[in-house]
Amino acid sequence: MSKTRFDLLDQMIERYNAGDAEGYSAFFAKDGVEAMYRGADLRVGRDGVRDGNAKTFADFPQNRAIVLERQAFGEFVTLHERVWRTPEGDPFEVMSIYSFDGDDKISRVEFVR
Repeated sequence: MSKTRFDLLDQMIERYNAGDAEGYSAFFAKDGVEAMYRGADLRVGRDGVRDGNAKTFADFPQNRAIVLERQAFGEFVTLHERVWRTPEGDPFEVMSIYSFDGDDKISRVEFVR
């Protein structure tokens, strides 16, 4: 299970780094959510994930992330990421906590910053 989900998230990060909002959002369940940890939903539904990230990719065309560490905890996967909006900009770090539906689509990801 975890290896498959690690592979899935590796592919998702590739789409993120390519600025491919459609490809990135395809990893989410139809009702998948991106949210802040224990806070507000940022993007709701696959279309919301796609549209929100399309704006980010348009605003920051050189945006990229690298995975520093990943862990599986039962049904959850966490990624520790370093993200740059521009090559010259200061990076920031994010802990992402992923939940999955029965089809191994992302049902929810919460970002800790």
